[in-house]
Amino acid sequence: QVQLVESGGGPVQAGESLRLSCTGSGRKFSNYAMGWFRQAPGKEREFIAVSDWRENRTYYGDSMKGRFTVSRDNTKNTVYLQVINLKPEDTAVYYCVADLYYSSNDPKMYDYWGQGTQVTVAS
Repeated sequence: QVQLVESGGGPVQAGESLRLSCTGSGRKFSNYAMGWFRQAPGKEREFIAVSDWRENRTYYGDSMKGRFTVSRDNTKNTVYLQVINLKPEDTAVYYCVADLYYSSNDPKMYDYWGQGTQVTVAS
């Protein structure tokens, strides 16, 4: 069974930093694209970034450049999301995604999704 499990979310204060983790199981994800979306209440899912491990490249959404950084550890089947200078508008459920073929900003292109981890940023 293929699964993605996020961890590291929780309540934080504005201005703080946070690192989220996503670990895949059921198969090796070393040649999968793995990345992150988020969804705030009442809003559509928003692309953050994706790491294409085949080409060793990372793509960021335009509004995500600067404060968001994706890294990976293939030996652990894990991708990370580092966020600095958190703001109240960053409050959302953060989802890990993976796909064998696509490195896309379209959520419909990803075959595998985690259950999400809640990040709540207080003023």
